Amino acid sequence: MSTRDFIEKDYYAALGVPKDADASAIKKAYRKLAQELHPDKNPGNAEAEARFKDVSEAYDVLSDTKRRTEYDEARRLFGGGGRPGGFPGGFPGGGGGQPFDLGDLFGAAGGAGPAGGRGAGGLGDILGGLFGGAAGGGARARSQAASGPARGQDVETEATLSFDEAALGVTVPLRMQSPGTCPTCAGSGAKPGTSPHTCPVCQGAGVTSRSQGAFAFSEPCRNCRGTGSVVDDPCPTCAGNGVTTQTRTITVRIPAGVKDGQRIRLAGKGAPGRRGGPAGDLFVVVHVSEHELLGRKGEDLTLTVPITFAEAALGTTLTVPTLDGNVSLKVPAGTASGRTLRVRGRGVHGKGRSGDLLVTLEVAVPSRLTPAQRKVIENLAEEMAEDPRPQITAAVQAGGER
Repeated sequence: MSTRDFIEKDYYAALGVPKDADASAIKKAYRKLAQELHPDKNPGNAEAEARFKDVSEAYDVLSDTKRRTEYDEARRLFGGGGRPGGFPGGFPGGGGGQPFDLGDLFGAAGGAGPAGGRGAGGLGDILGGLFGGAAGGGARARSQAASGPARGQDVETEATLSFDEAALGVTVPLRMQSPGTCPTCAGSGAKPGTSPHTCPVCQGAGVTSRSQGAFAFSEPCRNCRGTGSVVDDPCPTCAGNGVTTQTRTITVRIPAGVKDGQRIRLAGKGAPGRRGGPAGDLFVVVHVSEHELLGRKGEDLTLTVPITFAEAALGTTLTVPTLDGNVSLKVPAGTASGRTLRVRGRGVHGKGRSGDLLVTLEVAVPSRLTPAQRKVIENLAEEMAEDPRPQITAAVQAGGER
C-alpha cells in the first residue's frame, strides 16, 4: 500500500460504515461484504474480485487501531488535494521571505518540544509512519523505509465443523484466496528481464516538496506513488503491483474444544510479506453444526434421556452415547423426572481438563393407553393411595375453611 492510498482511498466508504464506527461495526461490515464478494462465490467476476481486494485492504487498515489513527490523520491533513486540513488556501502569514517546510513544524530533526522530544509529538510520528520516517527527516530514511521489508496482510477465512470435530479436535484443509507475491515478477512489479529504477522526480525518497505561499510541505510523489521507484515495463500478470490474488490450500489443526463463532489466530499463515518482510496472520472463524442428540454447556456435554415410570421407580441401568463411544449409567430407584446425573470425564476434551457428560432423565408419559394398560394403572393408583403433595392439600383445605 502506497502513502497515496492513505490520502486518496476512502476505506470507510469501501466498507459502508461511518467514520465514527466502532471496531465491532467495522468487523461486521467486513465479514458481510467478504462473504458476498468472495471469489469462490463469484468465479470469473473481475469486478467482485476487485471489490473483494478493496474491502480486504480497507479492513486491514481500519481494524488496526494504530493504522486507523494514521489514516484518519492523513485524510484530515492532506485529503483536500494535498493541502493541510485547516488551511484550504495555504497558511496564514504567507508573506515574503524563505519558504517554511512543514517538516519543521511536524518534528524536524533538532526541533525539541517541552519534554525534549520532537516539537509536534504525535503528528511527527503519524507523518513518519506515512512517509517512511520521521516527518522532516532526510530523503534517505524515507527511501529506505519505502523500499524496505513490509509485513503481509492478515487474512480471515471460515471453517464449518461438525459437533464431534469441534469437541474432539480435527485437522482440516482450508482453500482460500488472498493477496500474495506475484509469481511472475517475484513482487518487483516489473516485467521479467527488466527491473524498477529510482524515481527521477523524488530521487527515491517517495515524497516531494512544494511551496504554498511562504510555506513548503511534503507530499507523496505522484510519479512513483510514494514507492521511490518507477516501473517502465509493468509485469503482465500483476499489472505492476507486485501482488496477485492467489488460491492456496493449507492444512490447519483445529484444537479440541473450540466453540461456535470462535476466532482462531494462526501466526505467519496469512498473506506473504513484501520485499522479505514477514507474513501476516491467518484468522479462522469457526462455525459448529448442532448435534442431533448432544448439547454443550461450556466444557460439559448435555443429553436428555426419556425413561419409563417403572424405570424411574424401580431403578435401571442405561447405555447412553458420548462423543467417544457409549457409557453405562445407573439410574437409582425412586429417581424423579428432571434429575441430572453426571458422568465424569466424558465431556469436551479442552485444555487442562475434560468436561463431564450431564444426563437429564425425563419420565415419559404415554399419550394413549390400551384398556388393559389403563386397568393396570388404575389398580396401581389404588395401591399407591399415599398423597404425593400433602402440604398443598393441607393449604387447600385450610383455605376452604375460611
